[in-house]
Amino acid sequence: MARVRGIGGVFFKSGNHEALREWYAKHLGIVSDGDSGAMFKWTQPDSPAEDNVTAWCIFPASTKYFGESKSSFMLNYVVDDLHDTLKALREEGVWVDPKVDEYDYGKFGWIMDPDGNRIELWEPLPKKS
Repeated sequence: MARVRGIGGVFFKSGNHEALREWYAKHLGIVSDGDSGAMFKWTQPDSPAEDNVTAWCIFPASTKYFGESKSSFMLNYVVDDLHDTLKALREEGVWVDPKVDEYDYGKFGWIMDPDGNRIELWEPLPKKS
């Protein structure tokens, strides 16, 4: 079973998140849309008509979104079937957050790697026509 098919997001924490957002905008042209960050659009060869995005966001150092992770970053990986992926990871002994969030744009779950980095898994939902 293929598990990860792309990177859905790159998130990091900063003690001065506003200044860091400004630095990225000035020097690399990555302009945040407020707290939601920036979105990089891309396509996949097997679905060129679908709009896909990779989110890029800087959070305040105090964010609780990274759970118990002490890491200053978190990656979001795109998966095809979140619940099956989380089930398989649990069976393999991977720590899986019991919480799963579901929105109109996708399902989200979290795991932790052996170094204590929180990883977000995202199953995008089909776009509504």
